[in-house]
Amino acid sequence: MSSRRAGWILAFLAVFPIALYAQSAYADASKYPEFAQQTLPDNITPVFIHIEELVAELNSGAKPLIIDVRSEEEFREVHILGAVSAPLGEFKSYLKSIPRDRPVVLY
Repeated sequence: MSSRRAGWILAFLAVFPIALYAQSAYADASKYPEFAQQTLPDNITPVFIHIEELVAELNSGAKPLIIDVRSEEEFREVHILGAVSAPLGEFKSYLKSIPRDRPVVLY
């Protein structure tokens, strides 16, 4: 990971193509209207990365925690291999279990 991501980092995929077994899927934002107007706390600045950058970092040996914030149903359909499911509606309950010693990617 680059030095700009020191400490606990929260990163988001800028585009949502999710690959599994040569399939692709796109998150349906209309399923999450309750989150559309929310803002991040002042102490969190997201870093947006494209899927190709994530793949390159994984190939170089980086081991970020990859969290799929879509619904359980969407996660079961297709997800990034190695990702864990933490749906947005339940995400607050997952916060304490997120490690602070490695990068975190949310998609």
